[in-house]
Amino acid sequence: MPWSNQNGGGGPWGGGGGGGNNQGPWGQGPNRPRGGGGGGNGGPPDLEDIIRRSQDRLKGFMPGGFNGGAVAIVVLVVLAFVAFQSVYTVQPDERGVELRFGKPKDEISMPGLHYHFWPFESVEIVKVTEQQQNIGASRGSSSNAGWMLTGDQNIVNVEFSVLYTVTDPKSYLFNLETPAATLQQVAESAMREVVGRRPAQDIFRDNREDMSTEVRNIIQGTMDTYGSGITINAVPIEDAAPPREVADAFEEVQRAEQDEDRFVEEANQYSNQKLGQARGQAAQVREEASAYKDKVVNEAQGEAQRFVSIYDSYRTAPEVTRDRIFLETMEAVLKNSNKIILDDKQGVVPYLPLNEINKMQSGQTGAANAGASTGSSLSQGGK
Repeated sequence: MPWSNQNGGGGPWGGGGGGGNNQGPWGQGPNRPRGGGGGGNGGPPDLEDIIRRSQDRLKGFMPGGFNGGAVAIVVLVVLAFVAFQSVYTVQPDERGVELRFGKPKDEISMPGLHYHFWPFESVEIVKVTEQQQNIGASRGSSSNAGWMLTGDQNIVNVEFSVLYTVTDPKSYLFNLETPAATLQQVAESAMREVVGRRPAQDIFRDNREDMSTEVRNIIQGTMDTYGSGITINAVPIEDAAPPREVADAFEEVQRAEQDEDRFVEEANQYSNQKLGQARGQAAQVREEASAYKDKVVNEAQGEAQRFVSIYDSYRTAPEVTRDRIFLETMEAVLKNSNKIILDDKQGVVPYLPLNEINKMQSGQTGAANAGASTGSSLSQGGK
């Protein structure tokens, strides 16, 4: 070979044998393996040596060597995972039902931190605060989920909600497969039953409150039959409208009915006004009649009392009473007369108003016939 004679023979890197410099063709010898048993070349340690020393140290820490330590780690990890899965928390608005091998326990887990033996036991969490389930399609939607047939053969779109509370979590979880779907189906059926017995007018605006109460009672009775553990709080009817195809006609009918109600209300107001006036007038007439009655009765009683008084006086002094009655009667008859009648036997009676009669007569005569003289004739009469 051409390089066999270089540096006294050997391989291509100054091979072999002998006691030369053992250099290669580039002036240096082949690299020695790194890490060796302590050669003092100062190179980086070997990777295999690092792994070996790490295993030795790990064996010193773990009882039973490296294999026993791995088993202990696995056991600790499994125990930690089991402990993590066994602890659960129930929130204030929730209740928990624990299951042992799939069978529910009798006790209910109240809010707080709880523990169960997983995987032999599990827990189901139920929300017990009031929940709302909307049923029916909203106005403007193309869905016909809320369309119902009324008692007067009209179609209405009813949108309503069911407000319910879970009062028995165990029954809620295990008596029904899908409580929410069952509640929706029962609510729709109950609403269709009630709507089918009533006219459309009741559904639109007249009698919604009674309908809501009736639907709630039907839903509650059905869910109690199923043992659902649900209490229905209310069934508010949020909207009831005709289908879009006939909405304009229904609105026109509604406006006409509103006008009818307005006219009826105005007529009632006018009727009440007139009735009030008539009743007031009737009360006034009754009061006047009652006052006149009291007046006549009182006058009659007064006349009767006066007659009795005069009769008593007549029994005591007949002559005097007779004269007094005669004079009072003549005064009442002749007080407006322009003639004065005197009794020649009795003379002038002092209490006759002669002066006033003369003054009145002279004044009337002077005003009628100024400057004319008038004569008066006196008639005398006796008993």
